[in-house]
Amino acid sequence: MKSPVRLGLIGCGRIAQVAHLPALEKADGVDLLAVCDPDAAVAGAVARRYHISTVHTDAANLLADPSVEAVLVAAPDRFHFDLADAALAAGKHVLVEKPLAATVKECEQLVARVRATGLTLQVGAMKRHDPGLEFAHRFVGSRLGEIRAFHAWYRIGSTRPGVEATLFPKVFADDARRDAESAFKADRERYLLATHGAHVFDTVRFLLGDVRAVTAKHRGFGRDHSWSVLLTLASGAVGTATITVDVAGDGAEGIEVFGASGQVEVRTHFPFFRRASDVRAYCDGAVTVPVFADTDAYERQAEAFARAVRGDVAVSPDATDGLEAVRLITAVERSVVSGAEVEL
Repeated sequence: MKSPVRLGLIGCGRIAQVAHLPALEKADGVDLLAVCDPDAAVAGAVARRYHISTVHTDAANLLADPSVEAVLVAAPDRFHFDLADAALAAGKHVLVEKPLAATVKECEQLVARVRATGLTLQVGAMKRHDPGLEFAHRFVGSRLGEIRAFHAWYRIGSTRPGVEATLFPKVFADDARRDAESAFKADRERYLLATHGAHVFDTVRFLLGDVRAVTAKHRGFGRDHSWSVLLTLASGAVGTATITVDVAGDGAEGIEVFGASGQVEVRTHFPFFRRASDVRAYCDGAVTVPVFADTDAYERQAEAFARAVRGDVAVSPDATDGLEAVRLITAVERSVVSGAEVEL
């Protein structure tokens, strides 16, 4: 058995506490050695909860630790590029939350850095490790036939805060820092498209391949926003995606794809239920509804990262995938402003 990947966590905020730390605690092939957060109280509280002996408040100190061979970057989006770049420069493998970086240029620099160093960089689009989406990926590639049409949807519901309160552990946070972070998200339209579009567009590419062009419309409703996007694939197939935050009631997420030989529908649950997506696939006169057991996408993501670091599997999604997701987000923004189709 290969040795576990010795990991350091950079960023101990909300996503780290509710998603990554519970997953790392049970993931095979990973040994969390150190945590880092600029808030010493938060870093210390997290370390005590998970029995981590090494605590840093400066990422440079964690990156200088020779016992740490890889890092998980779970800091706010605007820090992704600097932290991932510094980690690669320090010789560390990187699992970085989505989006990969704030701009296409920054993503391109990270792609170049990965190629120059030969290190592993995996983007935290964990839905690729949802076994339902993995099944759909295999089905589209082997049984669906030529893609004719598709529709993806992503809706955040007004019930989400109550669901989160039910499912999440107590989150250690400093109120002043939380308020400061909220100020950075004041451009809510841009923030919502980046954080949710990163998932939607990565899923489209994971199942259907590269996108050649987009045409997008946006409408705002105060704090709420909705995007409708027409996507033309490199294959020539045309489909749609909608992103809406918030809708009254429950949220929903999924994708349906229609091909020359079959069709597949994927309905994805709120990730903190830690359930696989529900899948219904049709081909050759029969419907398949697969059932899965190992279904925590965050845990499976960490395990896939460890296997990629050890050279056992290909990185997915890799830095190029992260770049393409940000290119799509940027193209949608440009199309909304211009009212025209934007080619990638």
